[in-house]
Amino acid sequence: MAIQTKRAQNNPGNKAPLFRTTNYIIMAAGILLFVIGLFCLKGGAVSDPNTFDGEIFNTRRIVVAPILMFLGLATEVVAIMWHPRAKKEETSEPEA
Repeated sequence: MAIQTKRAQNNPGNKAPLFRTTNYIIMAAGILLFVIGLFCLKGGAVSDPNTFDGEIFNTRRIVVAPILMFLGLATEVVAIMWHPRAKKEETSEPEA
């Protein structure tokens, strides 16, 4: 009987999934932050490459976009490392 319980413990079908719904929601939020940062970083279309456009030095492209992209990557790390705590089971021990 000990062999059967050992086989049941080693069965990958009985293990909890690596990522849960919370992890996927946090991952989606991180991807969304990163994509918003990319769109903020996107430059304007200049028809003449010899024309200087001072719009590339605005605050949105230099400050806001890299911060959003960094927050998106940090959120992805948190989503991967996040592990919800297991619910504590109350065990009532018989009184002697």
